Amino acid sequence: MARPIKETPILYGADARRFEARMKEKRHISPEERARIKSNYEMCMEMLRRGEERKRRLKEQQNAAECD
Repeated sequence: MARPIKETPILYGADARRFEARMKEKRHISPEERARIKSNYEMCMEMLRRGEERKRRLKEQQNAAECD
């Protein structure tokens, strides 16, 4: 079984200020990295689309088999 997730600690003082400052920093991504991320995203979306398509076809086949 999975272990329960511990509660996220609350940050105070300098830790909280440092965390907030890091969250406000804009992250710079190179064009190559951005292209890689986009390519991975498009691949995942294509897999999802194919899975949904396959699920739809199987459901249609089951419905056709039940009608026969």
